[in-house]
Amino acid sequence: MTGIYEQAKSVFSEVMEKSRPEIGDLLVIGCSTSTVLGDKPGTNSSEEVAEELYRAACEAIGDKYDIAVQCCEHLNRALVLEKEVALKHGFTIVNAVPHRKAGGAFATKHYHSLKDPVVVEDIASSAVIGVDIGGVMVGMHMRPVVVPIKLENNRIGEAVVIAGYSRLKYIGGERTKYLE
Repeated sequence: MTGIYEQAKSVFSEVMEKSRPEIGDLLVIGCSTSTVLGDKPGTNSSEEVAEELYRAACEAIGDKYDIAVQCCEHLNRALVLEKEVALKHGFTIVNAVPHRKAGGAFATKHYHSLKDPVVVEDIASSAVIGVDIGGVMVGMHMRPVVVPIKLENNRIGEAVVIAGYSRLKYIGGERTKYLE
């Protein structure tokens, strides 16, 4: 457990600095606590690791952004978020409550930390920032076009961390002018 919080805080802080989100942006986080511990995903889900990771994420991200946490494959990669956020975005709420063995420890921690938690089947590829801890494939929830973030700190425990942010699509031809 030593160092998990510090590594996670460093990773999330770097992602926020390099992605430069705007207030209200939707972030998606996927995490395998088993992989952080060096095990195969879904084999050693840890509430203690989830607690450390979640505390670090909340401190680095703050409360100006909407966070969706991806559940594991036993809940078909559904996502946990505040009901208010789901309604604001028009996401379809489903009937499921994550737990350590179906949803995963990190999604369960997020669920029980929210004021009015819900699970949605998908977020219609609308996340602006994605953080993938342990290869859990959050890219499916990201808005195109995803730009990978080259992380200096790309490990939490034994898990590799991959992150990215989306930028607006460039459309038009050679006469088009673009925003900076």
